[in-house]
Amino acid sequence: MTTDQGRVAIWPGEGPKPVMPYSPIVKAGGWVFLAGQLATDFATGIAPEARVNPESPYQGDALERQSRLVLGNLDTTLKAAGCDLSTDVVQAWQWFTSPRPAREDFERGDNWPAISITPYLRSRDEFIEQPRPASIPGGVRRLMVTGAIVEVDLIAIEREPGVDSEGTAVPEGLAAPLDGSSPALRRGDWVFLSAEMATAWEAGGEGDAIASEARVDPNLWYGSAIEKQTEATLQKLQRIAAAAGSSLDRCVKASVYIGHPRDFAGMDRVWREWFPHNPPARVVVPYMGLGAAGARVQVAMTLLAGDSPLTKPTIETSDAPQPFGHEPQAVKAGDFLFFSTQMAFDSSGALAQETRANPGFPFYVQPPKLQMRYILKNVNAICEAAGTTLANICRRQVFHDDFTWFAQTMEEWHAHFPEDAPASTTVEVGGPLLVPGAHLMLDLIGYAPAS
Repeated sequence: MTTDQGRVAIWPGEGPKPVMPYSPIVKAGGWVFLAGQLATDFATGIAPEARVNPESPYQGDALERQSRLVLGNLDTTLKAAGCDLSTDVVQAWQWFTSPRPAREDFERGDNWPAISITPYLRSRDEFIEQPRPASIPGGVRRLMVTGAIVEVDLIAIEREPGVDSEGTAVPEGLAAPLDGSSPALRRGDWVFLSAEMATAWEAGGEGDAIASEARVDPNLWYGSAIEKQTEATLQKLQRIAAAAGSSLDRCVKASVYIGHPRDFAGMDRVWREWFPHNPPARVVVPYMGLGAAGARVQVAMTLLAGDSPLTKPTIETSDAPQPFGHEPQAVKAGDFLFFSTQMAFDSSGALAQETRANPGFPFYVQPPKLQMRYILKNVNAICEAAGTTLANICRRQVFHDDFTWFAQTMEEWHAHFPEDAPASTTVEVGGPLLVPGAHLMLDLIGYAPAS
């Protein structure tokens, strides 16, 4: 365990050790960031206790076995950080693999993974009490361990005397999520909203689960499905935020998941209307499987409570490229720095020239490695503008178009974080990403304590 201006990396004495340069736990400012956990022993792949016997494949459920091991490991890991999985987690990301949606499905606007996560939910309910944390699920193409079908990463907040998690009931007229997660969870100054889609959480009469107000008539050439769904999703989030004592204008960070990248522009048009000034930091991830047939967009948010004295200044620097969507480079709130999408783009939104290979000498450089170097240079500049350093990055999620490039990018990452690297989760979503030619994108949170 070592410290850097209040940032602490923790290595539990029990459990398997990661084989790549990241920390299982990073604590800072009372928050606890856990790296993504898979059902692995870091030696043979999937741990024996999480496997289904191939000679009796119908006598066990692979997702349930893997989920139970993952959650058990998270429970042990959190205890090493002085927290409890059942009561102190405020946000939980769950990544599920599926062969669907395939590329041709995304092309048609079909983002449905065609899987059931009920076996995971049964396991979760054994470990996590009500009120449950805000939940952000997603369907991805691959995880880092062969045979892994679920990965979970978490943010928890250390317990303070008299400050407990407060769950928010579903506002009247809105359907409750079927997974039993809290629509909103408040902890002190912070409100965490579960991922929402434009769904009524029941099967629709037209073969999908989209709410009537978010539908576009397929027999008419009017309307935009992505715009109507984004509008309906933000209206739903606004009602949930109000019920939790906040509002969307107090949002500091939004995680937005879409299917095909062409839906970005329509989503962004609606976003500009909702956030005409001082928009929140935002990460937009394409090629994400969504948990309701017909869904085109899913949004989760981190907010400041309406009665919190904390502010949310925007961080901007000319030493990093301007975002290509309606979002700032980062937002600072409390002791934390929330970044928008980090990819190897320039201020025009195109792939940065310095990360490209010379067509005449295509084998002389490693573009994925150059992209990571370029991204971290920009992240460092944003950190400095916020009064902190690259070494104070606490958490990263990285989304690859193809795991082929993983080793190259991690070599560069390790050069910047030789010790006590951030907690990390790595998934493959496919591509092309929102910037053609980009091989990876980062979602980051840094520690930036007030001076």
